[in-house]
Amino acid sequence: MLRPLLDAFWSENVWLPPNETWADLTPGPDKEVAYTNHRHVLFPIPMALVFIALRFLMENYVFAPFGRSLGIKEGRNKKCPSNPKLETAYRAAPNTKKLAALAKKVDMTERQVERWWRLRRSQDKPTTLVKFCENAWKCTFYVCNFVFGILILWDKPWLWDIDQAYIGYPHQGVTNDIWWYYMVSSAFYWSLTLSQFWDVRRKDFWQMFVHHLATIALLSFSWVCNLHRIGTLVLLVHDCADIFVEAVKATKYANYQRTCDTLFLGLIFTWITTRIVIYPYYIIWSTTIRAPMLLPMFPAYYIFNSLLCLLLALHIVWTWLILQIAYKAIYAGKMDGDIRSSSEMSDSSNRSSNGTPARANNKKDT
Repeated sequence: MLRPLLDAFWSENVWLPPNETWADLTPGPDKEVAYTNHRHVLFPIPMALVFIALRFLMENYVFAPFGRSLGIKEGRNKKCPSNPKLETAYRAAPNTKKLAALAKKVDMTERQVERWWRLRRSQDKPTTLVKFCENAWKCTFYVCNFVFGILILWDKPWLWDIDQAYIGYPHQGVTNDIWWYYMVSSAFYWSLTLSQFWDVRRKDFWQMFVHHLATIALLSFSWVCNLHRIGTLVLLVHDCADIFVEAVKATKYANYQRTCDTLFLGLIFTWITTRIVIYPYYIIWSTTIRAPMLLPMFPAYYIFNSLLCLLLALHIVWTWLILQIAYKAIYAGKMDGDIRSSSEMSDSSNRSSNGTPARANNKKDT
């Protein structure tokens, strides 16, 4: 019964250029090039579990001790008194309109209930050390992955001439280094998608969730359709700016204000150069304008290009947030906010997603 649905889903008219068949692109010893295997898009899922385990080890045995050596606080926030009725109301999302009725129900004043809620929200907030470890882990990965990407792409013709990403398509072979670059990158984004539900919850939770899903979809689409050349360029452009994003946060939590300010300037330059200039005017321009000149279009390609445009829309939103923080930093004399997102969400009253930059608590200048 599923065979007609699977055949319709994997229709060659959707996924492949005209006059191409799956048999033409199936890997085999008789083929002139090593084609991508569409079944390999599942490999990153178990690899993501390895990343999650590696992250646990790195955060607990490397980044946490390092953070403590920098003087980052790890003590838990003050616990609020136990109150089952208030706890039930808190988990159901506090409603200020029913505050008077709730205060009467628990035999407390409205001010006492408000104070309890504030303590309860503070109790849920992750410690500065936890946030530092999360950003240190991400920064470490992006540095390693960016360096790996530079090393393997340096001798690839499409890094220097983007038209080479389309010339000869779809009969373009994939090398072992490109295979690992794709699998490792996909696995990392799968791990972020899974861990996002227990990580530090920020106000751009859903934007990041959409970003991770769009990235995974892009990697999967480009792999299945043998568009791995343009996919590697997208990965390289993204990893470059993400290094600064996570480094700025980590140094902010460590109270290295001058280092944070310097990295923030590097972030603004790198972000705008890669995400707002190179990405739309070089990569998306090539996929939208140059690609139709060099190869016949097909439905899956339009889906792939739409996902690239979705990422650009997210870039524009985050650029606006970063520029807002930069504008405030000019008057404050230092970077004071959470890059690419607002402050962490730790209570159910803050579960809605918005893009308002928030103040950070670390203000010590080192």
